[in-house]
Amino acid sequence: MVLEKTTGYIDGFVTSLSMILVSEIGDKTFFIACLMAMRHPKMVVYAGALGALAAMTVLSALLGVIVPSVLSVRVTQTMAIILFLCFGLKILYDELCKAKGADESDDEMAEAAEALRKKDPNDAIETGSVGTSVYVNPSAKRWRKFLNPVLVEAFTLTFIAEWGDRSQLATIALAAAKNPYAVTVGGVLGHAICTGGAVIGGTMIAEKVSMRTVNIVGGILFLLFATGTAYELITETHAIDQTHKKSSTPQPKG
Repeated sequence: MVLEKTTGYIDGFVTSLSMILVSEIGDKTFFIACLMAMRHPKMVVYAGALGALAAMTVLSALLGVIVPSVLSVRVTQTMAIILFLCFGLKILYDELCKAKGADESDDEMAEAAEALRKKDPNDAIETGSVGTSVYVNPSAKRWRKFLNPVLVEAFTLTFIAEWGDRSQLATIALAAAKNPYAVTVGGVLGHAICTGGAVIGGTMIAEKVSMRTVNIVGGILFLLFATGTAYELITETHAIDQTHKKSSTPQPKG
């Protein structure tokens, strides 16, 4: 029993960690952290971005725990299989159909830059040339005494960008099909690694690592997740059927 629990925990942890690593490198949240770290203190950006991603991972895992309480294990695992298959096939289809040399990271970088550009006018309220009178909202000033504006910006932008993202949906499916605690720990660790890479040298990583290769590996990984979950579902279903057969078989009277 202890061995089964340990194996289940490791399985959920490794699956979640690897899923985040292949899906978050080159993602919009990756470039948001990268671009913000070029203009602001790296540790503050890292804390804000990772805080948002950790909160999203915990929230997704909670949703994954709630789903099996509403639906049966067979239904939730079947939904997870379908979701993983759809993600894997779509990623591979998009990459195979994409023109050779076209890189998705350029689009993600552009989207991240646009998100930051839209945010900048709000931050520019306290900046001005010499001799220019600038109005500062008193309530905003009070908030900034307690909350670092860069930290809040990194948290907010990352949280919004991650909401409804492929990795969030995959985390929900994983938490529903595997150990939710292991999925949470693996997911947060994966985000910590990816965000750290983005803050330290995201642009360099994006230039060195082919996003086509990352996406193809990610697509294959999602298909493997689907296969593994399907195997677990078949094994559990067979075990339940065998138990029912034994319980329904009349016992000989002694």
